[in-house]
Amino acid sequence: MPEIKLLALDLDGTLLNSKGKIPDENREAIRAAEAAGVIVTIATGRRFRDARPVGLELELNGALITHNGALLKFAESLETVACSLIGDETVLEILRVGKQLGGDALVSTDPHGKGSLLYDTVSLENVPLQKYLYWAKYLHGDQAANSVMHVERLEDVVGDSEVIHISFSGGCESMLAMQGVLERELGDTVTILPTIYPHLDFTLIDILPPDASKGVGLEKLASSYGLTAENVMAMGDNFNDVEMLDFAGTAVVMGNADPNLLERAEFYTTVSNDEHGVAAAIDRFILSKENN
Repeated sequence: MPEIKLLALDLDGTLLNSKGKIPDENREAIRAAEAAGVIVTIATGRRFRDARPVGLELELNGALITHNGALLKFAESLETVACSLIGDETVLEILRVGKQLGGDALVSTDPHGKGSLLYDTVSLENVPLQKYLYWAKYLHGDQAANSVMHVERLEDVVGDSEVIHISFSGGCESMLAMQGVLERELGDTVTILPTIYPHLDFTLIDILPPDASKGVGLEKLASSYGLTAENVMAMGDNFNDVEMLDFAGTAVVMGNADPNLLERAEFYTTVSNDEHGVAAAIDRFILSKENN
């Protein structure tokens, strides 16, 4: 098999354990993979500013694939490798449809800087979103004011911004209904990617530029290094990882992945994120040279 030269890791549920931490075993395996000449990156639905601390902590040598593939950017230098945007009219249509269905919108802007998140309303019952906003403000410390910004009305300010990503979140049943309406109303003007956690009764719906997915982002990154899919290994645990798993020559799903992904015979299954499955897969496919 061709040698693996690029490794893309999903964050939540994959690289991070259930406590949101990077296991030492994963950290050591990533360092060993980079020492062996492999470019290592994260591919995440998180916005760049929220993913950047992980990239800096691990000193990753590859550009980060963020916003589900809409933005490729180096953590240290802030150099942008590739970026896709949502058109102004489409942004307003997304907000119209989502708000009609009772959704709380998060709008990601400033793709050429560190990134800013705009919001106007947060419903009382949307506890996961309240927790996320608290976490994001805590994560960014003295930069929180530029990271997460409350505005009076999103529709009044998005026209002055470059929008890369809009998301809605809530209970699984209500978000499934919203997803269906958004797909009918917006068609192929956007990419809609759900991340579903049934045990938490929580679904995140990411709405991205029409050419955005982790698969597209990973393909762009591989191409920038002159690599093909055969040189790529990807790891993930949820539905927004499917496109990059399908692209990668070596596709690995976590033991804690959605059952529908575990049933895919073409995907190798490692142990769970709480059993440092990333390290186990790196050892098998990269460090032990099984891919050669």
